[in-house]
Amino acid sequence: MNRILAETYPDAHCELDFENPYQLLIATILSAQTTDKRVNMVTPRLFGTYPEPADLAAADPSDVESIIASTGFFRAKTKAIIGVAKALCERFDGKVPNRMEDLVTLPGVGRKTANVVLGNAFDTPGITVDTHVQRLSRRLGLSTNTDPDKIEADLAALFPKSEWTMLSHRLIWHGRRRCHARKPACGVCPVAALCPSYGEGPTDPAVASKLLRSASTA
Repeated sequence: MNRILAETYPDAHCELDFENPYQLLIATILSAQTTDKRVNMVTPRLFGTYPEPADLAAADPSDVESIIASTGFFRAKTKAIIGVAKALCERFDGKVPNRMEDLVTLPGVGRKTANVVLGNAFDTPGITVDTHVQRLSRRLGLSTNTDPDKIEADLAALFPKSEWTMLSHRLIWHGRRRCHARKPACGVCPVAALCPSYGEGPTDPAVASKLLRSASTA
């Protein structure tokens, strides 16, 4: 499955725009309950205004809220990212730590967010169990668990560590573009022959192809 997904999505990558670990950490927190595309629309202004953790730590919450409002849950997210910025300044000299055990001590940062940062900003293999990976892990028969930490452990046991970060990207891309939650495009799925859930969506290629989403609409 991993090999086929790698061939299907050779350009799979993190779809959040970032230039450094700080930007990726904040962008990942903002991506909750919204799309990466939406986050990418607000982060240029956010990071232009608050280029360093110290700047964000000292920000007026109302100003931050006005910038990130379109991402939804903006009051909670503002509190979260300012809190993280303060913690970075107070405990890590304004730098994003590169160890899981340190990242998860930051307010509101769990293993999912930490693995995004580790895998994409520090090139440390990590499995990001977001909603797509949770759904596909069960649908593809890779895990029977619903708890993200247990799913992460199941996937880690099945795939070599060197593949963890890219596996996450491939599953996320597959979930966004073909293996949708309500109606997967089974008829045009590259791993259909290996999938125990084949048939949950339309199997006719002509019908299934209409469900495909591009990068701009995923």
